[in-house]
Amino acid sequence: MINRIKALFGAGAPGTAAPAAHSIEEKHIAAMALLVEAACMDGDFGAAEQASIRDIASRRFELNQDEIETLIGLAKAQQDHSNQLFRFTHEIKQGFGPAERLQILEMLWEIVYADGVLHDFEANLLRRVSGLLYVSERDRGNARKRVMARLGIE
Repeated sequence: MINRIKALFGAGAPGTAAPAAHSIEEKHIAAMALLVEAACMDGDFGAAEQASIRDIASRRFELNQDEIETLIGLAKAQQDHSNQLFRFTHEIKQGFGPAERLQILEMLWEIVYADGVLHDFEANLLRRVSGLLYVSERDRGNARKRVMARLGIE
């Protein structure tokens, strides 16, 4: 699994082809990379956001702690590359159905609200990601409301 994580982050340089098959692991890796991106968007990858990512990774994607730590480290290292967002959303769009993509958007809302504050950059990221995942504005807003209610945020 760790080799697949490294391969996904190492791939995607200009002129290289993406893998044709979308394994379950690759789509989960792409989703985790977006979660790390969302957590770092406000410039502070805080303890609450890191804990939320670790919880989601173990609960939803059944990754072990070594895989989670490797993935977080690689995602943070790749964060400066502007082409990553499209590559990861493309992987998610190909690997997940509409209901699952909506769940991923809820996970992203959970991460950006982990510290209790929605930063403008985080809101912008969620708008862009929802568009790239073909999640409607209405569904994006409803997902946000569900997460806010779960977290007790007014």
